[in-house]
Amino acid sequence: MENNRKWRASWIWADGPGEDVDVVRFRRAFHLPEDGTYRLNVRVSADSRYRLYVNGALVSFGPAKGDPYTHYYDTVEASSYLRPGRNVIAAIAVHYGTGRGPLSVWRSPRGAFLLEGDILDGEGTVGTIDTDAAWTAYRAPRGAFALQRETFTLFVGGGETVDGRLLPHGWERPEFDGADWPAASIVSATHDRMYGQLTPWQLTERTIPPMRDDEAPFREIVQGRNGAGALAKTAIGGPLEASTVAAGDVARFELDAGEFMSGHVRLELTGGAGATVRMLYSECYEYPPGPHGERRKAVRDDPEGKALYGFEDVYVALGLGTERRPETYEPLHRRAFRFIALTVEAGEEAVCVRRFSIRRTGYPLDVSASFSSSDASLRPLWDISLNTLRNCMHETYEDTPYYEQMQYELDTRLQALFTYYVSADDRLARKAMYDFHSSLLPSGMLQSRYPSVSPQVIPGFALFWIMMVHDHYRFFADESLVRMYRPTMDAVLGWFEGRRGPDGLVGAMPEAYWSFVDWTFDWRDTAGAPPAGKGGPLTVYNLMYAASLDMAAELNERTGRRDTAAEYRERAASVRDAVRLRCRSAERGLFRDGPEAEQYSQHAQIWAVLSGTVAGEEAARLLRTTFADASLAKASYANTYYAFRALASAGLYADSFSMWDAWREQVELHLTAWVEDPVSVRSDCHAWGAMPLHEFPAELLGVKPREPGFAAIELSPTPGPLTSAEGVVATPRGRVAVAWSIAGGEFALRASGPADTPVVVVLPNGETRAFDRMDGAGIEVSCAIARTEEEAAG
Repeated sequence: MENNRKWRASWIWADGPGEDVDVVRFRRAFHLPEDGTYRLNVRVSADSRYRLYVNGALVSFGPAKGDPYTHYYDTVEASSYLRPGRNVIAAIAVHYGTGRGPLSVWRSPRGAFLLEGDILDGEGTVGTIDTDAAWTAYRAPRGAFALQRETFTLFVGGGETVDGRLLPHGWERPEFDGADWPAASIVSATHDRMYGQLTPWQLTERTIPPMRDDEAPFREIVQGRNGAGALAKTAIGGPLEASTVAAGDVARFELDAGEFMSGHVRLELTGGAGATVRMLYSECYEYPPGPHGERRKAVRDDPEGKALYGFEDVYVALGLGTERRPETYEPLHRRAFRFIALTVEAGEEAVCVRRFSIRRTGYPLDVSASFSSSDASLRPLWDISLNTLRNCMHETYEDTPYYEQMQYELDTRLQALFTYYVSADDRLARKAMYDFHSSLLPSGMLQSRYPSVSPQVIPGFALFWIMMVHDHYRFFADESLVRMYRPTMDAVLGWFEGRRGPDGLVGAMPEAYWSFVDWTFDWRDTAGAPPAGKGGPLTVYNLMYAASLDMAAELNERTGRRDTAAEYRERAASVRDAVRLRCRSAERGLFRDGPEAEQYSQHAQIWAVLSGTVAGEEAARLLRTTFADASLAKASYANTYYAFRALASAGLYADSFSMWDAWREQVELHLTAWVEDPVSVRSDCHAWGAMPLHEFPAELLGVKPREPGFAAIELSPTPGPLTSAEGVVATPRGRVAVAWSIAGGEFALRASGPADTPVVVVLPNGETRAFDRMDGAGIEVSCAIARTEEEAAG
């Protein structure tokens, strides 16, 4: 990730002390002769965030989220925005202070902006517009911009309060008169060219593509008022336009975007000096909080007896906007919502909301997969999963775009898998693996969320990072990536090994760490951590450690470290032996949550299977007991993936079909993205619930890597109660199309895909058929199939 580029430009900022959250605008004018054709190539970054304009048009925003030793810059081709004569390149940059702003955005103690620009013609470079003292910089007076105290969300940074009466308007356009703006102050050169003293900004070229930025419509006005008149439900199908509020009146427009989304809103006003506009962002309509402050949600788009709750941005209008040049406001940071309540309080003159619009923003996920089946109730599960995943992909994977915008290992492992199956795109996953690798603490433990200016450790999450590296190898067979991360895997596994006691178990976790496993009702009083872990070993962490050792052993063996692989397998076997001896109840046949605790969960049994602590028919019996025993702490959405994997490994995957009822119930509540968990009733968009994006391609269609990198493909569909399914699955070697059906006691499958790839078909009756390659016409196989009454009835 290191970048050895030599830079001409200097880091600049406005002179003098700024606010804790400091916003600075920059301009640089340049002239192009009338008779030439020119190109503009730019490299740009900032601490903490920037928006870049050429002649008034937004051309880039960033930089991608980094950390103290990886500060990203963007490369932008902006030639189409140039024009003969006077041109202006302009930027607005915000520096988040200590403890203020989004905690996933790293920041140094001071703000800085950097741009290196080359103006070229057909012969080569004819000019440069690098940041230096020739640029001007403007910091608005105190009171023009402030972040409110964050209350409703957790780590996003709070809403903005902006006074447009104190700001320059049109400052990004060439015709703006910025003659009185002071010269920018040079903060630092990009690096010390002799003595190796590091600046706070170790520049690395962006490793992921630019975020998409497309206008999205509002579906309708749900309800509201304008003065004394009530607003009826009204279809829009675009932005809110041409809504006038009379002097002294208040209007409220409750707008439905039609589905959960994340992006930027843009407000355009004409007239209305002193008008105050509030934009409240909400996931859904909900009832007033319960007696203990608990959230109470039901059908998400039903306003009856409910209200919209959330945080808001506040803007006070200057009032000089015209039809040709409306007054505009956009919050600096991305928002997430399904509903927005737009409240306009007019002052002494009428104000017109000329346009209120959305630009949907996120990682440019290019979905090439599809799925359909004989069960029509599964189709919305696929579509909602795609929307959930898209909204939780930005410059990192995110747990929730509304409340936190943080990247956690548990969430990210699943999101990366979902991304592989629908797009075969691993660029964001590669960045995520590097992010977590960069979070390594001196002890050998990884931080559980990263990038983050607020460190946090959930020990089990570091093991999910190892599983993430293993997943990537299965899908892409990139040995160089594995070799890069072997030392970090060694460090994490060494941390767990160092905590093993005389009983052979990894002992109690440090008090400063959070031993989270799952949001389940039984553990709600301990914030998702099994109570058995208080002061003693956690069975589930020991089993996860054993599973991670086996995965690391495979990766080490594949990359030539056979002795390390053997050591890791010996460790794994030793941990499994200790768990069988210390943690299994002879009376119940179940694994306790801890060696001394008469507490039981589905999680311990699931990981007993996944770690190989039990196998074969014993694993099948254990899982049947597990899912039939209502007294066990139940796996929630985040851990259902592991329940699916355990059932699949024990040959019981057909038993999983009833689990989709938890997702069908959410469809009945008109959710358009999956909820975080059933306990807190907090987030309405959490991508660890987008399980259909893995289960439908991998299990119902049956497409899996038989060999790393899909060097050989396995097709092993599990029909369960379905009578047909078809779809397309993305792989690094190309798309695989599968269609199968059951009729008259016969299972028939057709598949096509990369012509040069061997295929092994595992049929539902257990037969195996091998093909050296898929010809142009694909392959067709069939077998007799006998179904249980339960399977046939669904």
